[in-house]
Amino acid sequence: MIRDFGWIEVTLVILFVVGYALYAWRVFRISKALHTSAHTLFIKLALRSMIAGLMIVSILGPLFGDSKKEIQSVGKDIMICVDLSKSMDAFDIQPTRLEKIKFELKKIVTAFNSDRIGLIIFSSEAFMQCPLTFDQNALNLFIEAMNTNLVPSSGTDFGPPLKMALSKLADDNSARSQKSKVIILISDGEDFGEETDKIAREVEDKKFRLFTLGIGTEKGSQIGSQKGFKTDNKGNVVVTRLNPMALKELANKTDGQYFEINEVRNDTNRLINAITNIEGELRDARLVDVSANRYFYFLLTAFILLVGDVILSIRTVKI
Repeated sequence: MIRDFGWIEVTLVILFVVGYALYAWRVFRISKALHTSAHTLFIKLALRSMIAGLMIVSILGPLFGDSKKEIQSVGKDIMICVDLSKSMDAFDIQPTRLEKIKFELKKIVTAFNSDRIGLIIFSSEAFMQCPLTFDQNALNLFIEAMNTNLVPSSGTDFGPPLKMALSKLADDNSARSQKSKVIILISDGEDFGEETDKIAREVEDKKFRLFTLGIGTEKGSQIGSQKGFKTDNKGNVVVTRLNPMALKELANKTDGQYFEINEVRNDTNRLINAITNIEGELRDARLVDVSANRYFYFLLTAFILLVGDVILSIRTVKI
């Protein structure tokens, strides 16, 4: 079997054959002019023809030799829960907390292109934005479409998204190892739910890995709205601040890790490294036929013949 080759290689081979044919014709003309028997030059011509042929075959990359190789598919299931409460419109992280998260999420999707990733959006309720998929283009479209108008604006509750992520990962049987299933919870840390601790214990019992990512600053900022800034019932401008304690406690309870994005710190790469270090689960294994490029056999034979050609000479004329 010969591998596929391009037009450049074909052109070079044709030029070589044509040039070599002209060379052979010239040699026979010289032999005739010197009244040398043509058959005395046949050995040299045959030897060099063999060398040329062997070199051409080696260039074409002959493939032969049957062998089997096991190809394994290893990966993780990653469910990302993104807080879309109104506080994510705060602009203490430029341009806003949510826009920054969307940018970083695309980096995460790119980093785990061989793993399945799902997307859950939440505030006080949780909604499946994208089920577990390998399709990066679809994920990026869903990420780009995220905004705070997609969910109810009645506070933040970590319980519903964690419960949904737990359910989707537990129901999926594509990976037998629970340690290869990861949940990422992204929020500014303002949790008003009452069942978070209970769900966290379930995550720990399932041995899923939970990572929390906080975004915002301790100084905080106002929340943008169509009328300017969001106000409370008394007309005071609302200031939202990062509350990392809830996210840190959640990560500690589940043997996970807490990461943060603020005005001077961006832990996205650390988060990616932490997930990368998690061993993926074997999803599929199959044996495929493989053949190696054996060009060196032909090249070595051509070299040996070339040495013989240098050593061997003809009495009347050397070619």
